[in-house]
Amino acid sequence: MAMDPDALPRPLVLDGGLSNVLEDLGCDLNQSLWSAGVLLSDPESIVQAHLQYLRAGADIITTASYQASIDGFMGAGQTRARAEQLLRRSVELAAEARDRFLQERPGGGRDILVAASMGPYGAYLADGSEYTGVYDADDARIRDFHEPRLLCLAESEADLLAFETLPCGSEVAIIAELMTGIGKPAWISFCCRDAAHLQDGTPVAEAVARFDDLPGVFALGANCTAPAHISELIRLFRETAPGKRVIVYPNSGEAYHADTKTWSGISDPVEFQKMAAEWIASGADIVGGCCRIGPEHIARLRTLVDTAAQLR
Repeated sequence: MAMDPDALPRPLVLDGGLSNVLEDLGCDLNQSLWSAGVLLSDPESIVQAHLQYLRAGADIITTASYQASIDGFMGAGQTRARAEQLLRRSVELAAEARDRFLQERPGGGRDILVAASMGPYGAYLADGSEYTGVYDADDARIRDFHEPRLLCLAESEADLLAFETLPCGSEVAIIAELMTGIGKPAWISFCCRDAAHLQDGTPVAEAVARFDDLPGVFALGANCTAPAHISELIRLFRETAPGKRVIVYPNSGEAYHADTKTWSGISDPVEFQKMAAEWIASGADIVGGCCRIGPEHIARLRTLVDTAAQLR
């Protein structure tokens, strides 16, 4: 589906965390490939997870490729050709879910976009470093990790590309270089420790500036960031990147424990809806959720957006 980012309505509803839905469906994610392993073991569950978010009201669904990588699949015994095939398969599964959803609602559907998800180097490591930005790797290694995956997904049938949860300035700089010349529209989303800095301390404004001259990057924002920081971050994105859309999809505010790959805390869909109303009022163009945000949260967000549209 060819799309013009400038023609997108505002606001759009993004999906929530894929891993929590996959776990609810019985998938075991406590292994080296994390959610990417389900591409090998149970692709139908991925389709069902996407369908839950579409039925909840998402306009955009992100593929099950966040932690998928050529390096990761080859490390698990797959050939390079098979690894690339699995990356493309993540897009095909999301497109299949879209097709099934639209068949459920003939003539009454909405436009659905598929975004090819790419996580940071730390997501491949699966050691929690995606939330700190502290890697034991040089820039050349990180570039070699990202480039083949980006090129593979850029040639896929995805409508959009999504670089997500970028936690450190050096990795952001590499992504900006790699995005030069990529034709498919993309958003870039940072993982922030507060309302002004990435997890490694890089100023958000400095990270944003990397994408000023990249027209293919149509949106900038934050994800897997505590909800308490989102409103201030939206204002910062509006001030420092006035020509870009703003996308926010925070986590639930719960705490992640890297040693057990589990979360603790409380996430309330009603409270999420209230916060989302503030984010939209502050200028967010695309709103969704990340870790621990599920279909029930996205359904609340859909209701919020539809109610506001009826009042205009």
